[in-house]
Amino acid sequence: MVEERPDLKHFPLVQGNEEGQRQTEGLGHSDFPKTEISQGTILVKIGGSTLGSHDTSLRDLVELQRQGIRSIVVHGGGKVVSDWMQRQGVRPKFIRGLRVTDNQSMEIVVAVLTGFVNKTLVSSIQALGGRAVGLSGVDGGMIKARIGEPELGLVGEVVSIDLEPIEAIMESGYIPVVASVATNIYEADDPSQVMLNVNADTAAGEIAAALGVERLIMLTDVEGVLDSSRRLIPSLTQGQARQLLGSRVIADGMVPKLGACLKALEKVQSAHIVDGRKSGVLPNTLANDDVGTRLT
Repeated sequence: MVEERPDLKHFPLVQGNEEGQRQTEGLGHSDFPKTEISQGTILVKIGGSTLGSHDTSLRDLVELQRQGIRSIVVHGGGKVVSDWMQRQGVRPKFIRGLRVTDNQSMEIVVAVLTGFVNKTLVSSIQALGGRAVGLSGVDGGMIKARIGEPELGLVGEVVSIDLEPIEAIMESGYIPVVASVATNIYEADDPSQVMLNVNADTAAGEIAAALGVERLIMLTDVEGVLDSSRRLIPSLTQGQARQLLGSRVIADGMVPKLGACLKALEKVQSAHIVDGRKSGVLPNTLANDDVGTRLT
Protein backbone atom coordinates (compact mmCIF):
# COMPACT_ATOMS: atom_id res chain seq x y z
CA MET A 1 0.00 0.00 0.00
CA VAL A 2 1.39 3.39 -1.00
CA GLU A 3 1.18 5.99 1.75
CA GLU A 4 -0.66 9.12 0.66
CA ARG A 5 1.46 12.22 1.04
CA PRO A 6 0.07 15.48 2.47
CA ASP A 7 -1.03 18.20 0.11
CA LEU A 8 1.94 20.55 -0.20
CA LYS A 9 -0.05 23.39 -1.73
CA HIS A 10 -0.01 25.03 1.72
CA PHE A 11 3.77 25.11 1.54
CA PRO A 12 4.36 25.80 -2.18
CA LEU A 13 7.98 26.72 -1.62
CA VAL A 14 8.94 23.10 -2.19
CA GLN A 15 7.48 23.25 -5.70
CA GLY A 16 9.72 26.12 -6.71
CA ASN A 17 9.17 29.84 -6.88
CA GLU A 18 9.36 30.39 -10.62
CA GLU A 19 7.28 33.53 -10.94
CA GLY A 20 8.89 35.22 -7.97
CA GLN A 21 12.27 34.24 -9.36
CA ARG A 22 11.46 35.75 -12.76
CA GLN A 23 10.38 38.97 -11.05
CA THR A 24 13.69 39.29 -9.20
CA GLU A 25 16.13 37.63 -11.61
CA GLY A 26 18.85 40.06 -12.46
CA LEU A 27 17.94 42.27 -9.52
CA GLY A 28 21.26 43.88 -8.73
CA HIS A 29 22.39 45.67 -5.60
CA SER A 30 21.57 49.06 -7.19
CA ASP A 31 18.00 47.97 -8.06
CA PHE A 32 17.10 46.79 -4.56
CA PRO A 33 15.00 49.35 -2.64
CA LYS A 34 17.08 51.39 -0.20
CA THR A 35 16.32 50.22 3.31
CA GLU A 36 16.03 52.46 6.35
CA ILE A 37 17.92 50.23 8.77
CA SER A 38 20.61 51.65 11.02
CA GLN A 39 21.33 48.87 13.50
CA GLY A 40 21.19 46.24 10.79
CA THR A 41 19.13 43.52 12.50
CA ILE A 42 15.56 42.53 11.66
CA LEU A 43 13.30 39.65 12.61
CA VAL A 44 10.95 38.21 10.01
CA LYS A 45 8.13 35.88 10.92
CA ILE A 46 7.15 33.62 8.03
CA GLY A 47 4.05 31.45 7.75
CA GLY A 48 3.66 28.67 5.21
CA SER A 49 0.57 30.31 3.72
CA THR A 50 2.62 33.30 2.53
CA LEU A 51 5.09 31.33 0.42
CA GLY A 52 3.83 31.09 -3.14
CA SER A 53 4.49 31.95 -6.75
CA HIS A 54 4.48 35.73 -6.20
CA ASP A 55 6.47 35.64 -2.96
CA THR A 56 10.09 36.82 -3.00
CA SER A 57 10.72 36.87 0.76
CA LEU A 58 13.49 34.28 0.84
CA ARG A 59 15.24 35.82 -2.15
CA ASP A 60 14.92 39.24 -0.48
CA LEU A 61 16.39 37.86 2.76
CA VAL A 62 19.39 36.59 0.81
CA GLU A 63 19.89 40.00 -0.82
CA LEU A 64 19.65 41.72 2.58
CA GLN A 65 22.27 39.31 3.89
CA ARG A 66 24.56 40.32 1.03
CA GLN A 67 24.06 43.96 2.06
CA GLY A 68 25.17 43.19 5.61
CA ILE A 69 21.72 43.37 7.21
CA ARG A 70 21.36 40.63 9.80
CA SER A 71 18.08 38.72 9.75
CA ILE A 72 16.40 36.19 11.99
CA VAL A 73 13.55 34.06 10.66
CA VAL A 74 10.91 32.60 12.96
CA HIS A 75 8.47 30.37 11.14
CA GLY A 76 5.16 28.67 11.59
CA GLY A 77 3.65 26.15 9.23
CA GLY A 78 0.20 25.73 10.67
CA LYS A 79 -1.52 24.75 7.43
CA VAL A 80 1.04 22.02 6.80
CA VAL A 81 0.65 20.79 10.38
CA SER A 82 -3.14 20.72 9.98
CA ASP A 83 -2.80 18.77 6.74
CA TRP A 84 -0.61 16.13 8.40
CA MET A 85 -2.95 15.94 11.39
CA GLN A 86 -6.00 15.32 9.23
CA ARG A 87 -4.25 12.55 7.36
CA GLN A 88 -3.40 10.95 10.69
CA GLY A 89 -7.07 11.15 11.68
CA VAL A 90 -6.52 14.01 14.13
CA ARG A 91 -8.90 16.94 13.74
CA PRO A 92 -7.22 20.35 14.26
CA LYS A 93 -8.87 22.55 16.87
CA PHE A 94 -8.25 26.22 17.59
CA ILE A 95 -9.22 28.56 20.44
CA ARG A 96 -8.71 32.32 19.93
CA GLY A 97 -6.43 31.61 16.97
CA LEU A 98 -4.20 29.23 18.97
CA ARG A 99 -3.88 25.53 18.17
CA VAL A 100 -5.06 23.07 20.81
CA THR A 101 -2.24 20.53 21.17
CA ASP A 102 -2.56 17.11 22.83
CA ASN A 103 0.21 14.48 22.98
CA GLN A 104 -0.57 13.03 19.54
CA SER A 105 -0.80 16.47 17.97
CA MET A 106 2.50 17.47 19.59
CA GLU A 107 4.34 14.63 17.87
CA ILE A 108 3.09 15.90 14.51
CA VAL A 109 3.89 19.53 15.36
CA VAL A 110 7.49 18.69 16.27
CA ALA A 111 8.03 16.46 13.24
CA VAL A 112 6.55 18.91 10.74
CA LEU A 113 7.84 22.23 12.12
CA THR A 114 11.35 21.24 13.19
CA GLY A 115 11.78 18.77 10.35
CA PHE A 116 10.01 19.30 7.05
CA VAL A 117 9.20 23.01 7.23
CA ASN A 118 12.42 24.14 8.90
CA LYS A 119 14.74 22.20 6.61
CA THR A 120 12.79 23.23 3.51
CA LEU A 121 13.26 26.88 4.42
CA VAL A 122 16.96 26.43 5.16
CA SER A 123 17.66 24.51 1.98
CA SER A 124 15.71 27.04 -0.09
CA ILE A 125 17.68 29.99 1.34
CA GLN A 126 20.91 28.16 0.61
CA ALA A 127 19.78 27.32 -2.94
CA LEU A 128 19.29 31.06 -3.49
CA GLY A 129 22.86 31.77 -2.43
CA GLY A 130 22.27 32.59 1.22
CA ARG A 131 23.68 31.10 4.40
CA ALA A 132 21.25 29.74 6.98
CA VAL A 133 21.13 27.41 9.98
CA GLY A 134 17.92 25.77 11.14
CA LEU A 135 17.07 25.19 14.78
CA SER A 136 14.12 25.13 17.13
CA GLY A 137 13.45 26.84 20.42
CA VAL A 138 14.46 23.61 22.15
CA ASP A 139 18.01 23.74 20.78
CA GLY A 140 20.42 25.28 23.26
CA GLY A 141 17.47 25.92 25.60
CA MET A 142 16.68 28.99 23.51
CA ILE A 143 12.95 29.17 24.34
CA LYS A 144 11.70 27.97 27.71
CA ALA A 145 7.97 27.89 28.34
CA ARG A 146 5.25 26.62 30.62
CA ILE A 147 1.64 25.63 30.02
CA GLY A 148 -0.29 28.88 30.33
CA GLU A 149 -3.86 27.82 29.53
CA PRO A 150 -4.64 24.16 30.24
CA GLU A 151 -7.55 24.23 27.76
CA LEU A 152 -4.98 24.62 24.96
CA GLY A 153 -3.08 21.50 26.02
CA LEU A 154 0.66 21.42 25.31
CA VAL A 155 0.82 25.05 24.24
CA GLY A 156 3.54 27.09 25.83
CA GLU A 157 3.60 30.51 27.41
CA VAL A 158 7.15 31.83 27.00
CA VAL A 159 9.05 32.20 30.27
CA SER A 160 12.54 33.06 29.02
CA ILE A 161 14.65 33.50 25.89
CA ASP A 162 18.33 32.54 25.76
CA LEU A 163 19.83 34.53 22.90
CA GLU A 164 23.22 32.80 22.86
CA PRO A 165 22.36 30.26 20.11
CA ILE A 166 20.88 32.95 17.82
CA GLU A 167 23.73 35.38 18.43
CA ALA A 168 26.35 32.68 17.77
CA ILE A 169 24.72 31.80 14.45
CA MET A 170 24.48 35.44 13.36
CA GLU A 171 28.05 36.18 14.41
CA SER A 172 29.13 33.31 12.14
CA GLY A 173 27.39 34.97 9.18
CA TYR A 174 24.29 32.79 8.98
CA ILE A 175 20.56 33.49 9.13
CA PRO A 176 18.98 31.65 12.10
CA VAL A 177 15.77 29.92 11.01
CA VAL A 178 13.81 29.12 14.15
CA ALA A 179 10.92 26.65 14.54
CA SER A 180 8.57 27.64 17.35
CA VAL A 181 8.86 24.66 19.68
CA ALA A 182 10.00 25.22 23.27
CA THR A 183 11.30 23.33 26.30
CA ASN A 184 8.71 22.79 29.03
CA ILE A 185 10.43 23.93 32.21
CA TYR A 186 8.02 22.09 34.53
CA GLU A 187 7.79 18.60 33.02
CA ALA A 188 11.38 17.38 32.69
CA ASP A 189 10.44 13.94 34.09
CA ASP A 190 7.52 13.31 31.72
CA PRO A 191 8.85 12.37 28.25
CA SER A 192 5.48 13.12 26.66
CA GLN A 193 5.51 16.72 27.87
CA VAL A 194 9.14 17.86 27.68
CA MET A 195 8.35 20.10 24.69
CA LEU A 196 5.60 22.63 24.10
CA ASN A 197 4.08 24.10 20.98
CA VAL A 198 4.52 27.88 20.97
CA ASN A 199 2.56 30.06 18.57
CA ALA A 200 5.07 31.32 15.98
CA ASP A 201 3.78 34.89 16.20
CA THR A 202 4.24 34.81 19.97
CA ALA A 203 7.74 33.35 19.65
CA ALA A 204 8.69 36.03 17.11
CA GLY A 205 7.54 38.82 19.40
CA GLU A 206 9.39 37.40 22.40
CA ILE A 207 12.66 36.92 20.50
CA ALA A 208 12.39 40.36 18.89
CA ALA A 209 11.93 42.01 22.29
CA ALA A 210 14.72 40.00 23.93
CA LEU A 211 17.19 40.79 21.15
CA GLY A 212 16.05 44.38 20.65
CA VAL A 213 16.01 44.13 16.86
CA GLU A 214 15.27 47.24 14.86
CA ARG A 215 12.21 45.91 13.03
CA LEU A 216 9.77 43.04 13.48
CA ILE A 217 8.04 42.12 10.23
CA MET A 218 5.14 39.67 10.34
CA LEU A 219 4.43 38.16 6.93
CA THR A 220 0.84 36.97 6.67
CA ASP A 221 -1.75 36.14 4.02
CA VAL A 222 -3.87 39.28 4.32
CA GLU A 223 -3.12 42.91 3.47
CA GLY A 224 -2.53 43.85 7.10
CA VAL A 225 -4.79 44.74 10.03
CA LEU A 226 -8.28 45.44 8.71
CA ASP A 227 -11.04 47.58 10.24
CA SER A 228 -14.69 46.57 10.61
CA SER A 229 -15.30 47.46 6.95
CA ARG A 230 -12.41 45.23 5.86
CA ARG A 231 -10.28 48.23 4.93
CA LEU A 232 -6.56 48.33 5.67
CA ILE A 233 -5.45 50.22 8.77
CA PRO A 234 -2.09 51.66 7.66
CA SER A 235 -0.79 52.59 11.12
CA LEU A 236 -1.55 51.89 14.76
CA THR A 237 -0.27 53.22 18.04
CA GLN A 238 0.15 50.77 20.89
CA GLY A 239 -2.97 52.15 22.54
CA GLN A 240 -5.02 51.69 19.38
CA ALA A 241 -3.73 48.14 19.01
CA ARG A 242 -4.79 47.30 22.55
CA GLN A 243 -8.25 48.72 21.87
CA LEU A 244 -8.53 46.49 18.80
CA LEU A 245 -7.55 43.47 20.86
CA GLY A 246 -10.38 44.27 23.23
CA SER A 247 -12.92 44.64 20.42
CA ARG A 248 -14.55 42.20 18.05
CA VAL A 249 -13.00 43.80 14.98
CA ILE A 250 -10.10 41.35 14.82
CA ALA A 251 -10.17 37.64 15.52
CA ASP A 252 -8.44 34.32 14.98
CA GLY A 253 -4.85 34.52 13.73
CA MET A 254 -4.62 38.31 13.89
CA VAL A 255 -4.99 38.26 17.69
CA PRO A 256 -1.61 36.64 18.46
CA LYS A 257 0.01 38.79 15.74
CA LEU A 258 -1.07 42.03 17.39
CA GLY A 259 -0.13 40.66 20.79
CA ALA A 260 3.33 39.74 19.50
CA CYS A 261 3.82 43.19 18.00
CA LEU A 262 2.91 44.83 21.30
CA LYS A 263 5.39 42.61 23.13
CA ALA A 264 8.12 43.45 20.60
CA LEU A 265 7.48 47.18 20.84
CA GLU A 266 8.78 47.11 24.41
CA LYS A 267 12.24 47.18 22.78
CA VAL A 268 11.71 47.36 18.99
CA GLN A 269 11.37 50.62 17.04
CA SER A 270 8.50 49.44 14.86
CA ALA A 271 6.53 46.32 14.01
CA HIS A 272 4.82 45.60 10.70
CA ILE A 273 2.05 43.23 9.64
CA VAL A 274 2.19 42.85 5.85
CA ASP A 275 1.01 40.61 3.03
CA GLY A 276 3.92 38.23 2.50
CA ARG A 277 2.43 36.85 -0.70
CA LYS A 278 3.33 40.03 -2.58
CA SER A 279 6.58 40.35 -4.48
CA GLY A 280 9.15 42.63 -2.84
CA VAL A 281 7.09 43.29 0.29
CA LEU A 282 10.08 42.81 2.62
CA PRO A 283 12.45 45.43 1.10
CA ASN A 284 9.51 47.77 0.48
CA THR A 285 8.61 47.57 4.16
CA LEU A 286 12.19 48.29 5.18
CA ALA A 287 12.23 51.26 2.78
CA ASN A 288 9.25 52.69 4.73
CA ASP A 289 6.91 52.42 1.75
CA ASP A 290 3.18 52.37 2.45
CA VAL A 291 2.91 48.61 2.98
CA GLY A 292 0.56 46.81 5.33
CA THR A 293 0.08 48.01 8.91
CA ARG A 294 2.87 49.72 10.85
CA LEU A 295 2.79 49.70 14.66
CA THR A 296 4.83 52.15 16.74
